[in-house]
Amino acid sequence: MNRRDFLHSASAAALASTTIARAATPAPKPIRLGVIGAGSRGQEDLRQFLRIPGVSIEAICDIYPPRYEQVNRLAGKQVPHTPDHKDFVARHDIDAVIIASPVGCHAEHVIAASNAGLPIYGEKALGFTVDDNHNILATITRNKTLFQIGHEYRYASWAQEAIRRIHAGDIGTPTHAYAYWHRNGNWRRSVPSPDPGGKLEHLINWRLYRETSGGLGTELGSHHIDMANWVFGEQPESVLGTNSIVRYHDGRTVGDNVQAIFNYSQGRRLVFSSITDNAKLGCEFWVYGTAGSVQITIEDAYIYYEKNVSNTPTADKQNSKTIVEHGVVTGASYSTQGEMPYRGPGEKIQAPDAEDPTFAAARSFIEAVRGEHPVFADVHCGFASAIASSVAHDAVFTETKTPIPKPRTT
Repeated sequence: MNRRDFLHSASAAALASTTIARAATPAPKPIRLGVIGAGSRGQEDLRQFLRIPGVSIEAICDIYPPRYEQVNRLAGKQVPHTPDHKDFVARHDIDAVIIASPVGCHAEHVIAASNAGLPIYGEKALGFTVDDNHNILATITRNKTLFQIGHEYRYASWAQEAIRRIHAGDIGTPTHAYAYWHRNGNWRRSVPSPDPGGKLEHLINWRLYRETSGGLGTELGSHHIDMANWVFGEQPESVLGTNSIVRYHDGRTVGDNVQAIFNYSQGRRLVFSSITDNAKLGCEFWVYGTAGSVQITIEDAYIYYEKNVSNTPTADKQNSKTIVEHGVVTGASYSTQGEMPYRGPGEKIQAPDAEDPTFAAARSFIEAVRGEHPVFADVHCGFASAIASSVAHDAVFTETKTPIPKPRTT
């Protein structure tokens, strides 16, 4: 056999073995998706879902026609569309639905899809009002609908490992969480003109208006409320907050900044801040425990340990003496030395991979639809975060401490 014949035979054998291996691996079960609400978030979800083998997009429901062609470009084909969600859920060619419509529409869309027997990937927040959240939870529970909430950071490997270490006691007893989502931008989307009556303004910039949006506390803070719930193992009991319009006086009716304190049992707290005129801190979630702290960002996580103050030498050797300064009587601890926070490097929390959280959440949902495992971020997870967001939506305007209801019993 000459060299050419040998290489040809070897290549053919390799190709045959690869073909046999592929044939031995069953193709993933096809999952035909539909999407209700194909705006910016809905399209980002679709990008991630379409990366999963066997997944296709087969139907669109949106009241804004330009979304149809945008989704067609994502899908690489003409996708059937309708503005009517009732027509959409009556289709027989979709196996599951993504609901990424504005939060004020979630109850109507989720309940219709659940009653139609469709598995649902629902963007956060679960519902807009307190009643919306109760009604969604009751419907999903009654119908036994497979439902996953879009709290994608529950699927980020570094967040999962960080929370595992917190629950394992690595930072002692967690008592406080501080969360930030700071940006420098007006949170406004461009609107085509002309716009008679401002219809497109309210359609595209629905997040800026109180009748359709929970504001920064819901659109951003719901993620951090969910993470605090995850850490503390419960939903908050009450909330106290404030908001204002300090920079963007452009007709919006939700604050361009919000601060809220969510109260948990045993005196534990989540303190949340979101501003839109300074990006310092960005998106961070800190958990403070009696023995250390954990920092979780949208990219990684670090752990820091408290210094052992009992073994730290004091600058003043006369610890038993009393210091009198400016008429204030204190102990030697009045010295400022050693009071600065620890500035050294923390320990980076090692996670098995750095998979995009939205893709990880999408993949997990498809696996659940295929029957491979249960849903992790389920409707109860969504309810516990969304009910707090719904109450906070009004609490930041009234600036009064407001109780957060538990799920209703039937």
